[in-house]
Amino acid sequence: MNFTSTRTSLVVVACTAAVIVACSSALGPPRAANVDGLRLGAAEKDGRNWMSHGRTYSEQRYSPLTQLHKGNIAKLGLGWSLELDTSRGQEGTPLVIDGVLYTTTAWSKVVAIDAASGAKLWQYDPEVPREAAFKACCDVVNRGLAAWKGRLFLGTLDGRLVALDAATGKPAWMVQTTDPAAPYTITGAPRVVKGKVIIGNGGAEYGVRGYVTAYDAATGQQAWRFYTVPGNPSEPFESAALRRAAETWAGEWWKLGGGGTVWDAIVYDPEFDLLYIGVGNGSPWNHRLRSEGKGDNLFLSSIVALRPETGEYVWHYQTTPAETWDYTATQPIILAELNLDGQPRKVLMQAPKNGFFYVLDRATGELISANNFVPVNWASHIDLATGRPVEDPQARYTEAPAVVIPSGYGGHSWHPMSFSPRTGMVYIPAMEIPFVYANPAADTSPNTGWQNGIDALIATTLPDDAAERKALAAMLKGRLVAWDPVRQREAWHVDHPYMLNGGTLATAGDLVFQGTIDGKFIAYDATSGKQLWSFDAGNGILAGPIAYQAGGVEYVAVMVGKGGAAPLISGFAMPEDRPGKMGRVLAFRLGGSAQLPPVPLPEPRPVPDLAGTSTTGTAAAGARLYADHCMVCHGAGAISGGVLPDLRYSAALTDAALWKTIVLEGALAANGMVAFESRFGAPQAEDIRAWVINESRRMAGEP
Repeated sequence: MNFTSTRTSLVVVACTAAVIVACSSALGPPRAANVDGLRLGAAEKDGRNWMSHGRTYSEQRYSPLTQLHKGNIAKLGLGWSLELDTSRGQEGTPLVIDGVLYTTTAWSKVVAIDAASGAKLWQYDPEVPREAAFKACCDVVNRGLAAWKGRLFLGTLDGRLVALDAATGKPAWMVQTTDPAAPYTITGAPRVVKGKVIIGNGGAEYGVRGYVTAYDAATGQQAWRFYTVPGNPSEPFESAALRRAAETWAGEWWKLGGGGTVWDAIVYDPEFDLLYIGVGNGSPWNHRLRSEGKGDNLFLSSIVALRPETGEYVWHYQTTPAETWDYTATQPIILAELNLDGQPRKVLMQAPKNGFFYVLDRATGELISANNFVPVNWASHIDLATGRPVEDPQARYTEAPAVVIPSGYGGHSWHPMSFSPRTGMVYIPAMEIPFVYANPAADTSPNTGWQNGIDALIATTLPDDAAERKALAAMLKGRLVAWDPVRQREAWHVDHPYMLNGGTLATAGDLVFQGTIDGKFIAYDATSGKQLWSFDAGNGILAGPIAYQAGGVEYVAVMVGKGGAAPLISGFAMPEDRPGKMGRVLAFRLGGSAQLPPVPLPEPRPVPDLAGTSTTGTAAAGARLYADHCMVCHGAGAISGGVLPDLRYSAALTDAALWKTIVLEGALAANGMVAFESRFGAPQAEDIRAWVINESRRMAGEP
C-alpha cells in the first residue's frame, strides 16, 4: 500500500467545497489563486472570497456576508488605502482569494495587495505602448482579472492576453489576441470556464469585426473563436450561424468592419453549460451607412449563447435589431431564479444601453418580459409576441436629425449592477441622457461613430455663459434604480448630481453600496433606498465595489479614480476638477480609523496670455476638425473633465511651431498624444489651434 496515495485520498474525501482551502493545507501550504471549477461552483456560499468578476458564476454581485448590516453601518470606517501610480480612470473589479486582493489599474497594470493590511505584495506592468490610447474609444481603463489554478489572466489595452503567476506576478505565457495593426483594444475582464480563458475586445467605433476567443489556460493555445458578425460572403463563412446571419445584412458591410465587439459581458451558466456573451454596436453606428438601411444585422446588440468547450452557437436574442444608436448589449448579465406566475424560472437579466430591462429564459433565449427602466423615446415598448421593439421611425434620423433618449452613453453602460435574492431587486447605475443623431457630412469617416450627430455637443454650440452650461449639464441625469424584475417596475430610485456613477454591490446585510463620479462612496438601505452612510473618497468612483472577509473581518473595497468615456468627452457635465489626482484602492471595515493621505495637486494653471497671438487658421473649420479628431479625448468645447490636460490652458496655443510638433509630429506620443500627420496637414492643425485659441479667450471672458 502506498501511504502517500492513501493519505491523499482520505484528505480529498474529507474536503468539501466549503473547506477546500483548509484541507489543502494538510498537504502543504495552498498556492496563490488556488481557484478551479469546484471552488467557483461553491462560491455562492463562500462569502470570504471574491474569486471571479461577478463573485460567482451567476454574476449577481451579491455578498452573503452579514457582519455589516443596517444596524451598524454607521460604524464603518476606512480600514486601509493604497495609492496607485496613475491618475487615469479606474474601472477594475478586484478579486480576493485566500487573503490576497488582486486588481487591475489603468494602462492594464496589475497589483497584488494583502487584503487585511493593504500592503502591496507585487505589481506587474505589461508596458502598453502609450500610443495604444488612440485606439481606445473610452480611456485606457481595465475592468479586471480572471483566476484559475495559480494563475491570473489579464487582457491588455493593446490586445494581448497575459497569464501571470499569482504568487509572483511574473508572466507564464502571453498571446496576441488581435491584429496589432487594426484598432482593437481590450478593456474587459476575461473569464475562465472549464480550463479555457474567454476574452473579447473593443474597437467597433473604428471599423473592426468583433469576436470572442477561448484559449487553453495552461498553454495559451487558441481553442476556438466565434465571430459576432459575418465576413466577406465571397469567402467561406466560419460557421453555419454566420451564414444565416449574413442574410440579415446588405451592401458591403465587411469593408467597414461591421462591429459587434464583445467588450464586456461574458457569463457562464453551469446549469445549462452555456456561455452567454453580450455583443456590441455596429461599425459604423449608422445603419444606413453600414447596411444600406436594410436588415437586422445579426449578431449586433444581441445576447448570444455558445457552447463553452467549442464556441458552437446555440441561441441568440437581439435587443436592438438594425442597431443605429450605439445601443450595445455588452452590459452586465445576471443569472437568477425568479418566481414567475407561481413557478420558479431560470432566467437571464440584462439592462443594456437601449433603456429596456430584459428577462430571458436561460435555456432557450425566449423573451419573458421587458420594460423600460429609464425614459425612452426611440421605441414605445417591446412586443412580447415578437420580441421586437415597437420603434418610432423618426428616431432613425434617416431624413432629419433626431433627439433620442437614451444616448450612446446608454440608459445603463458597463457599470456593474447587482441583484439581491433577499429583496428580489436589481440595483442599476442608470442614466438619463438625450443625444442628437444625424447623418454625417460626406467627407466624414464612416467608422468613427461620432459622425452620427454631434452637432449639439461640439463647442460652437455650448453656451458661453457658465450658468447656462451648468443648466445644460443638469439635463444629463444619473440615478440609482432599484428594479423589480418580476413586476418589471421601479421599486425606488436615488437621484445623483451627475450623470456617470459607479457600479453597485448588494449584501445579505440588506445594504447597497455605490460610488459616485463626484467622489462619494455611499451605503443605502436595500429595501427603501435611504442613505445610511457615506465617505468622501477624494476622487471620482466608476468601479463596482466588492465584499470579502480577511482575518475574520468583513471588508468592502472599491477602486477610485475618475476616467472613462463621459469624463473625457463631456467634461462640461462633470464635477469641476483638475488632472493630477492619483487612483487608489479603498477598503472599509467596522471601526476602521485609517485616514486618506493628502491629495497633491498641480500648481495653479495660468490662463495663457494670448494678447498679440496670431494664427493663419480658421476657427470655424477648426471646430469641425476638433469634433472629428480631438473631442473624444479632450472634451466637447475643449472643456476637460479632470482626466486629461485642458487644451485651453496649453502653452502651445501661443507657439504655432510647438503646436505643430505636438499635433502633427507626435512630440508627446509617449503620453498617448499620437501624431496626426497621416490624418490631416499643417493648415488643418492650425485651424484647430485657431478654434482652441477662441475657446481659451472665451473662457477668460475675452472677445
